[in-house]
Amino acid sequence: MLTRNCLSLLLWVLFDGGLLTPLQPQPQQTLATEQRENVIHLPGRRSHFQRVKRGWVWNQFFVLEEYMGSEPQYVGKLHSDLDKGEGTVKYTLSGDGAGTVFTIDETTGDIHAIRSLDREEKPFYTLRAQAVDIETRKPLEPESEFIIKVQDINDNEPKFLDGPYVASVPEMSPVGAYVLQVKATDADDPTYGNSARVVYSILQGQPYFSIDPKTGVIRTALPNMDREVKEQYQVLIQAKDMGGQLGGLAGTTIVNITLTDVNDNPPRFPKSIFHLKVPESSPIGSAIGRIRAVDPDFGQNAEIEYNIVPGDGGNLFDIITDEDTQEGVIKLKKPLDFETKKAYTFKVEASNLHLDHRFHSAGPFKDTATVKISVLDVDEPPVFSKPLYTMEVYEDTPVGTIIGAVTAQDLDVGSSAVRYFIDWKSDGDSYFTIDGTEGTVATNELLDRESTAQYNFSIIASKVSNPLLTSTVNILINVLDVNEFPPEISAPYETAVCENAKPGQIIQIVSAADRDLSPAGQQFSFRLSPEAAIKPNFTVRDFRNNTAGIETRRNGYSRRQQELYFLPVVIEDSSYPVQSSTNTMTIRVCRCDSDGTILSCNVEAIFLPVGLSTGALIAILLCIIILLVIVVLYVALRRQKKKDTLMTSKEDIRDNVIHYDDEGGGEEDTQAFDIGALRNPKVIEENKIRRDIKPDSLCLPRQRAPVEDNTDLRDFIHQRLQENDVDPTAPPYDSLATYAYEGDGSVAESLSSIDSLTTETDQDFDYLTDWGPRFKVLADMFGEEESYNPDKVT
Repeated sequence: MLTRNCLSLLLWVLFDGGLLTPLQPQPQQTLATEQRENVIHLPGRRSHFQRVKRGWVWNQFFVLEEYMGSEPQYVGKLHSDLDKGEGTVKYTLSGDGAGTVFTIDETTGDIHAIRSLDREEKPFYTLRAQAVDIETRKPLEPESEFIIKVQDINDNEPKFLDGPYVASVPEMSPVGAYVLQVKATDADDPTYGNSARVVYSILQGQPYFSIDPKTGVIRTALPNMDREVKEQYQVLIQAKDMGGQLGGLAGTTIVNITLTDVNDNPPRFPKSIFHLKVPESSPIGSAIGRIRAVDPDFGQNAEIEYNIVPGDGGNLFDIITDEDTQEGVIKLKKPLDFETKKAYTFKVEASNLHLDHRFHSAGPFKDTATVKISVLDVDEPPVFSKPLYTMEVYEDTPVGTIIGAVTAQDLDVGSSAVRYFIDWKSDGDSYFTIDGTEGTVATNELLDRESTAQYNFSIIASKVSNPLLTSTVNILINVLDVNEFPPEISAPYETAVCENAKPGQIIQIVSAADRDLSPAGQQFSFRLSPEAAIKPNFTVRDFRNNTAGIETRRNGYSRRQQELYFLPVVIEDSSYPVQSSTNTMTIRVCRCDSDGTILSCNVEAIFLPVGLSTGALIAILLCIIILLVIVVLYVALRRQKKKDTLMTSKEDIRDNVIHYDDEGGGEEDTQAFDIGALRNPKVIEENKIRRDIKPDSLCLPRQRAPVEDNTDLRDFIHQRLQENDVDPTAPPYDSLATYAYEGDGSVAESLSSIDSLTTETDQDFDYLTDWGPRFKVLADMFGEEESYNPDKVT
């Protein structure tokens, strides 16, 4: 071992860069000796006379783990070429574990491990060494690193980190079927020796299973292992290092193996005959018994389907599978009757739903058993002979008349008498009664078909021996009709005939209605009443199909002579006794066109022009309405104009101008001129007198004393009029600028002579004639005013 380590160290030193000086290599023998002694040489500094090794020659040391000696374990030695053995060199150590795990002799350079080491805890240590002058404390050479490796020993057994294991394999598997692979882990160094080489073996579980020593794969060792015989297996597996050699360490684990089920067993009935007892009163669809076939398989492989083999009980019974218990549940399809049949026998087949083709050769996966059912007698209620009774009775039948009977029997072995009664909930008005012993149904009230045509109630039958056992049946009674109502005309009762009608025309088809329930084939007949048959204007034609037509007998009818005709029609039915009625038809004479279309039937239309249609009448009415609307609007506008006054507001009307757009109108324009605009608005409100017409002396009362002189105003107006007459660009010649109003509240009142009513008698308006023909009307008005004023003062 030591020789091999030395050779490895020699090769590493030779090929590592910087460890040997190419110019002065050491002899091979010297290096081999040094490695054998675990010595690291530290080359010294260069001298003037020879060349020496450069730097550190670093190496790795080996130390055994788990060293148990009493003395520190020697690791190796550090030596520098500058150390001449004179005690002038001091060796220092630093790095991983320096001082705690490893120590160095400062003088000799010997390295020792002061405690036991574990490779699995730390496989190597990296340290740094240096040679220092003991006097100057200065490094003699640069610091360098080296490694101390912990050499492995077999101190760890293999371990199954994933154990214990759980596995499964189908039952009936062949030899060598894969089950599971286990794996053990050894913490020792797998690259050094056999400490980590593991070998697997089975300590418990043979001969059922085997394991591969190298891979740890577990396989079946026996064929056709049956789950129904043994389902669980516990296998003990061992892993041993050192290749399984003597002295190796071992670890164990447990593998729990379960055989999974396959459908290798058919269902089997535990007995060949099953006996069941069923009461005859069992309702349809109820479960009357259970049978079970046993299948040792598990899960879906044990699911069973049951079927009744066609035979005696195939029509009365059915069987289904209970999914929870896998039992066959027998159900009743039809009611049982002990008095009819007391026992039934049939076969039931049980088979697997999920088959495995590998086991078809073993035979059919089904089994058959016989089921015997005994029907038990039960005390049952009476049974009616019919599920529904229908009866008929004529209306107005005397009270107490028997209209039918019901029958119920006790079918049990010891039959009992039966009692009958009506369910009062269904016949609350008691229209009918029933004989409790005989079961005969009779009327208890007078019946009216027109009120109620059908009755529906229930009759209950009970056993005398056990009144609690009852049966119920429905009774349907139809009330038959008696011909008591005469037929009548259904509709309409009024029709129309054209004035230009011809004899023999059918103007209306009538039909009859009868409140009685008419039997099939009943016929109605139509005719005129005897009093109307003498010189009739109309007649009735019977079509013999329950309808008739109103036929004309004259050539034309006149509304002016007679507007309405009344035609009595007699209708008879064919029932017994025969009923008849007289119905009066109203026939109105109407005006029609040439095609027979009715235009008008109103009396007022007689006096309208002949040939005037309805559309023309509507157009005339619309025109009249439009004219009325126009007249109303015109009157309203006229009234609105009369209500309008001159300027009655308190606004200042100075500078207002009456403007005419008509040029050259002359005297005709003055007819529309309102001279009131030249007056005081306050006076206008008081007098409400128009000044554009010839003044009336009675309408102009004197209110003020005459003003002595208005020459200034007259000159002003005259000057303005001349300017407007000469100026061709002035406003229209008939316009007048007014400066008459100075406003209310003035102490001097108005200075205008135009507005002063008291001064009009003092003024001479003859000068207006000098202004030209345009002012002729104005001059005439004011010139005549003087003759109407009796109070004028000259």
